[in-house]
Amino acid sequence: MAFWWPLLVLAAAYALCRLLLFLIPPTVPSIDVDASDVLAKEDSFIYIPRKGKAAQTDKVQCYEPATMKYLGYFPALTPDEVKEHVEQARKAQKIWAKSSFKQRRQFLRILLKYILEHQDLICEVSSRDTGKTMVDASLGEIMTTCEKITWLLDEGEKWLKPEYRSTGRSMLHKRAKVEFYPLGVIGAIVSWNYPFHNVFNPMLAAVFSGNAAVIKVSEHATWSGCFYFRIIQAALSAVGAPENLVHIITGFAETGQTLVSSVDKIIFVGSPGVGRMIMQKASESLIPVTLELGGKDSFIVCEDVDLPNVVQVAVRAALQSSGQNCAGAERFYVHSDIYSAFVSQVVKIIKSICVGPPLSGRYDMGAICMIEHSEKLQNLVNDALDKGAEIAVRGSFGNLGEDAVDQFFPPTVLVNVDHTMKIMQEEAFGPILPIMKFSSDEEAIKLANDSKFGLGCAVFSGNQKRAIKIASQLHCGVAAINDFASSYMCQSLPFGGVKDSGFGRFAGVEGLRACCLVKSVVEDRFWPYIKTMIPKPIQYPVSEHGFEFQQLLVETLYGYSVWDRLRSLVNLVKMITEQNCTPTPGRRTKKRR
Repeated sequence: MAFWWPLLVLAAAYALCRLLLFLIPPTVPSIDVDASDVLAKEDSFIYIPRKGKAAQTDKVQCYEPATMKYLGYFPALTPDEVKEHVEQARKAQKIWAKSSFKQRRQFLRILLKYILEHQDLICEVSSRDTGKTMVDASLGEIMTTCEKITWLLDEGEKWLKPEYRSTGRSMLHKRAKVEFYPLGVIGAIVSWNYPFHNVFNPMLAAVFSGNAAVIKVSEHATWSGCFYFRIIQAALSAVGAPENLVHIITGFAETGQTLVSSVDKIIFVGSPGVGRMIMQKASESLIPVTLELGGKDSFIVCEDVDLPNVVQVAVRAALQSSGQNCAGAERFYVHSDIYSAFVSQVVKIIKSICVGPPLSGRYDMGAICMIEHSEKLQNLVNDALDKGAEIAVRGSFGNLGEDAVDQFFPPTVLVNVDHTMKIMQEEAFGPILPIMKFSSDEEAIKLANDSKFGLGCAVFSGNQKRAIKIASQLHCGVAAINDFASSYMCQSLPFGGVKDSGFGRFAGVEGLRACCLVKSVVEDRFWPYIKTMIPKPIQYPVSEHGFEFQQLLVETLYGYSVWDRLRSLVNLVKMITEQNCTPTPGRRTKKRR
């Protein structure tokens, strides 16, 4: 007993020290970010944007989609300017690649502290630039980014350290490992739907893994992206990082094409059509590509669910991020036994929803970010109506200005839909709930898989095993059981899809390591006592028994049974012994005296 007491005391002391370290927060400096020019100005004039390619000039014009108030402009960078940004980032990355994980974690802590202390500012900027509500901005921008930061703080270093692997039977005397090195400059072309998170998401993974990052923000969310860049710059400066490690570039298609041809990896979030062009451009320099493209996520509701709760989740999934349907569900399959009750409860909620400028009152849903998108959404609704669908309900508008009415679209519930309608096949990216019946699990699976997209799905059932079984048969990259989009809040998980939803993954271990050069390394386990030597039978010139030796070696290592391997080993040793005893041709052996 006396032997164990010291060990117990040491263990208790160690546990106490860990607890104290956990309770005492690390010292994190505050950063000052100038936000004076992004605060709302009442004297802003109404901006009438050009349509189509006519809007693509040498300037990116920015305005509030909910009010059409002018926000300013940013330059559309030329190819030479883009290349200069990448070159500056490349020089900075060579320094940052040598930084410690301690320094990188401090960078993350500074960002986290600023985000927590300035949630209202970050959400307001996002709301003004994209039209989403403050609640939607908090859910989609703040929570997801904070979750990614805390996951990197907790686990990032562990997954970037060398990982030892098994050596197999033939290399037992060796040690095998995988090492992770920065790729260099990570390029990202991101969409407008989450202007804060879409900038921070690739930047965090790139910088923590020792890379530089050059991010092209969407022309529809340039104003907010450039402000968020100030936060990154201030945090990098606070930890002594080299200047120009992270860049935000602005412009249109030409800017993005030049970025793809200049960096060491590209991450793209956008449409399948542009994703194909990104791949084609990336093939010229053979850089790795991660594509997160469109989605047509299925929301399957079985007859044994807690209906009121599921209906609330369904409406949130469809209207997520101000009806812009960012990572939202687009196809709703409801069991025929509860179809009428489900539709009735959805209608009741939609009737209570009010659409309007998100910062001018208490509205449940804001504006559509992209100009002309309302017309596309209405065309999808009209196509469904022409083919037999019916509108169960449409939401109401609040007090809208005359100049802003085209930027709003009421939440719309469609019933009697089928897969001949475009609304069930094309990505809508809008607040439309098409609800279709199914009679069996097999039918629901068949319907959900009838899509060119394969990003995510959500399956609801009172029997969790049933929901899991259905989800396991859906051809998509992300699944949520009795929930929606919860997988993205688990930042340890990879995110991405299949088919026209793209390939590759960001987030999680896979996304973090995708920013790295993955190097396989094999070294001697017992150096210098055991070294690799070529066996004599296969040394040059190869002996006449060389192939026989190889056969025995293979059988010794991989024989079906232990006895087969032992028998081959005996014959192998015997052969080597005989070979060593055989005199070398052309030499005389001395006679013993």
